[in-house]
Amino acid sequence: MSERPTAPPARPRPIPGFHAVVPAGGAGTRLWPLSRQGSPKFLHDLTGTGRTLLQGTVDRLVPLTGEDGVLVVTGARHAAAVAEQLPELGASQVLAEPSPRDSMAAIGLAAAVLARRHGPETVLGSFAADHVIVDLEAFWGAVAEGVAAARAGYVVTIGITATEPSTAFGYVRSGAPLGVPDAPSARHVAGFTEKPDAETAAAYLATGEYRWNAGMFLVQAGVLLDHLATQLPALAEGLRTIASAWDDPDRRDQVLAEVWPGLTKIAIDHAIAEPVAAAGGVAVVPGSFTWDDVGDFASLGALLPTVDAEAARTLGDDAAVQRIAAPGALVVPAAGRTVTVLGVPDAVVVDTPDALLVTTREHAQAVKQAVDGWRARGRDDLL
Repeated sequence: MSERPTAPPARPRPIPGFHAVVPAGGAGTRLWPLSRQGSPKFLHDLTGTGRTLLQGTVDRLVPLTGEDGVLVVTGARHAAAVAEQLPELGASQVLAEPSPRDSMAAIGLAAAVLARRHGPETVLGSFAADHVIVDLEAFWGAVAEGVAAARAGYVVTIGITATEPSTAFGYVRSGAPLGVPDAPSARHVAGFTEKPDAETAAAYLATGEYRWNAGMFLVQAGVLLDHLATQLPALAEGLRTIASAWDDPDRRDQVLAEVWPGLTKIAIDHAIAEPVAAAGGVAVVPGSFTWDDVGDFASLGALLPTVDAEAARTLGDDAAVQRIAAPGALVVPAAGRTVTVLGVPDAVVVDTPDALLVTTREHAQAVKQAVDGWRARGRDDLL
């Protein structure tokens, strides 16, 4: 990770006709027991900035949209916490899903609501609630190019410059230049690839054609809904029906109860990005900014400042932590108890009031297995 900027960047002017959509869902199981179904990772300050991941996401989007230009789509279970963390947003800016139906339903709902409120030519950008981005000027510049490409009729993704052959991310392959004047670095997308093995990922990086797929999409609301009507007509029709009732409190709950449970559960990558890319309708804008999806404790550890010469890190009160011969250890003393790590390099210790996790950075991606194990034992109280 690069160092944080020492001075705030120049604040950009809001982009007319642009709205940001923030899908805020998922349980972040690889960050258990910090992140849980009732209090997922986007509601936590995981980087020690004093702002949660959700608040940080909205903070960097508001300069591009204004406070009225952000919509958060979240589960009904988390709507109150989202509203409490984001008092600057009005009630109409938090869309509560009755149940999880994956990213296509969440983003499609926002697109349908925005199309009714502001017209189908409205450009929306979808940005996950749990990402960390440091270089704001580079981010804002990429988004501005993405909006320009979206206005030319494309579905646009922001491809992150890959710094290593990671097997934890999907990849997007760049093709020929797009040729849109206000998006000079945009290129056609030649295809998307799911998480590859290490050898394949290394080969991708060697070509210079591949970037990480961070799941950031920009598109006109009407274009997105038209693509969805072609690919999954029943889902498109259901979302339009729900949107037609969304701003009518007397109808919304009834229509949601009738239509939402039957919506297709699918990710936007599979529903739109992949098939539309195959038809030449997707573009990629390079994202040269530092980016992290805080996918596990190894990733989190890289975001936190070191506390000693052995690159140890703490999330919380470091006075409660003692390390002896434990270089690279990450400790989260969230239960308020003192924690000692002795002779375990790269240890990860997460101590919460009702659950303790002890692992290593090497095994950080496998923490989801612990969640699955407790679920299999019927311990839903721990999930």
